[in-house]
Amino acid sequence: MRAWKGRARTRQGRSAEQDRAAGGHELRYVELGDGRRACASIELKVYAKTRRIRAYLRWSDKGKSPAVYVGEVDCDTRAENLAAAWQAVKDKGLLGAPSSSPIEASWASTPAVRQVMKGNRSRDTVPERRLRSAIHALGLRYRVARRPVAELRRTADLVFSKAKVAVFVDGCYWHGCPEATHYRPSQKNSDFWRQKITTNQQRDRETSRLLCEAGWTVIRVWEHEDVYAAAARIAEVVRGASYQPVSRSPVR
Repeated sequence: MRAWKGRARTRQGRSAEQDRAAGGHELRYVELGDGRRACASIELKVYAKTRRIRAYLRWSDKGKSPAVYVGEVDCDTRAENLAAAWQAVKDKGLLGAPSSSPIEASWASTPAVRQVMKGNRSRDTVPERRLRSAIHALGLRYRVARRPVAELRRTADLVFSKAKVAVFVDGCYWHGCPEATHYRPSQKNSDFWRQKITTNQQRDRETSRLLCEAGWTVIRVWEHEDVYAAAARIAEVVRGASYQPVSRSPVR
């Protein structure tokens, strides 16, 4: 029951729950056409016969409540299932680009933008948590959000100290995913956001180079990648680290 049934009894509580799962209130909007948009929510339904949980995207439009089937979710808690469903919504391109999102607005130009930026968490993101869970299920243990090299001010998302393997989970937008369906360049204030993402990419390359020079193997995983395939790739590198030469370039 904890995987799908909500406890928030007030409208404000339910909205806050959806905001957390989506990564911010301004990331919950769908385009209705004619310049209109509506705030959407994820509804979880469990089917008695199969016990499978299905996620639907719902919103209100002129007294009606349209719904779009998002897919099945299978996490242990409601919060994780909501977050996984919102990620699927984003991957499917079901949301519009609100004018106050970071893709469409200048840097912190409004309170809404600051809210979105605040929602861009630096650790414990949904892709990170799902990857950690998959790796843990393979019997591997790791440290979270640690510096592989103490004197180097660079933090990896997962660190396998004994094998000297550092894993980074890169967000498709903020790190400039090469796949066009996962990274859509900004149309407004484009110079600012292009420079910011370019700076992130330069820092990524520098981080990988510095860690490789220090004898570490660097693995970078895009947030859109299949979590189980990524976990298997990481496990193969970690378990074979004692028998293979150190990688001198990031493993993708």
